[in-house]
Amino acid sequence: MTMHDRLGFALSGADTASAERYEAGLSGLQRFVGDPVAHADAAIAQSPGFVMAHVLKGWLFGLATDPAATAAARDIHAAVAALPANAREQGHVAALGALVDGHWHRASEILEDLTLEHPRDALALQAGHQIDFFTGNARMLRDRIARAVPEWDEAMPGYHAILSAYAFGLEETGDYARAEAVGRRAVELEPRDGWGQHAVAHVMEMQSRQQDGIAWMRNDPDRWSTDSLMKVHNWWHLSLFHYDLGDHDEMLALYDGPVEGGQSSFVLNMVDASALLWRLYLRGVDAGRRWARLADLWAPFATAGNYAFNDAHAMMAFVGAGRSDLADTLLRAQEEAVSRGDDNASFTRDVGLPAARAIKAFGDGDFATTVRLLKPLRGLAHRFGGSHAQRDVLDLTLIEAALRSGNRPLAVALASERKELRPDSPLSQLFASRAEDMATPALSR
Repeated sequence: MTMHDRLGFALSGADTASAERYEAGLSGLQRFVGDPVAHADAAIAQSPGFVMAHVLKGWLFGLATDPAATAAARDIHAAVAALPANAREQGHVAALGALVDGHWHRASEILEDLTLEHPRDALALQAGHQIDFFTGNARMLRDRIARAVPEWDEAMPGYHAILSAYAFGLEETGDYARAEAVGRRAVELEPRDGWGQHAVAHVMEMQSRQQDGIAWMRNDPDRWSTDSLMKVHNWWHLSLFHYDLGDHDEMLALYDGPVEGGQSSFVLNMVDASALLWRLYLRGVDAGRRWARLADLWAPFATAGNYAFNDAHAMMAFVGAGRSDLADTLLRAQEEAVSRGDDNASFTRDVGLPAARAIKAFGDGDFATTVRLLKPLRGLAHRFGGSHAQRDVLDLTLIEAALRSGNRPLAVALASERKELRPDSPLSQLFASRAEDMATPALSR
């Protein structure tokens, strides 16, 4: 007899026990808690021919943006591709195959078609949503989920995860009021939903609601951080509110504590660590030996050239630590990456390589070059992935470079723009004040 999951989808190769472990792994992924890989492994051990258990594990590794994890996902795909599967499962396998071959956009398209036919396929929705995030596709972050929402209701297992994904998509497309309401509802339904917690934090960051954001994150942090795969990233979000307020000591305390800076070698956590320290670097804060420890963690990735967004953050660590050798190695790896036939070639060519060069130039004190390289990226930066809040580091670097290079017209323009968009931000006020205090160019006298 064919097993079915809790939403009625057939599970090829599963039995009752393995299906339960698969459901536990999927639930863990939807909340970003526990060890979903362990559940997938247990399901596979129980039922080696269980297609969706292999697929779940493949997505977990394939979406890690780590070269070793991608290699593991490639092996998982090869194994599952040989198993008997139904049409829906074959769609997952095809999408996973596209991803491990570096074709992010093709994987997204396959999953889109899959969820048009099966809008209650929770794993396909979540994998697609994560791909939208990693490719910076704000519209699909919202619309992939918006299309499916009418087919879901609160009685269905995992409904909270549909809401949290929808909330993030709404936030990334600027619908802040709805995003906050939907995100809060997701967390009400499932208090351990780390993605919903994160979606609401994004809203408050974009609206410069620093005190609201601190209160949101500080209210029962054990709920969203204990045994959570999102804990580092969500603690990092708390650091952004403190950055806007100029609370640099608190940021360093978060870095040394729950952000696990210089401790975690998980690449997505290292991205957060770099992003936190680089913001402090822009403000002239001495991070001491923290940069050296973080650069050591990034060193094995200097030659990876597999995901441009990660490369930019690795460059921050190499510059902060004064590791010009690693910085040069990374640039060579990026130049090689541009010549490949995968989607990261365009991520790197369009954004990643000029961004990394700009960051290196900033570290070298060549602020005019930083401006020259970063200014054209303002309308393109989404192409290498991440969120608005994450990519803001490029804007912050550009503003600081404009100020330090003596480019008063650009500095005033960028500071004025930021003040208009974030009028309640102390950092916006600081940029505006510094820009106005710059010497007037001789040409305008």
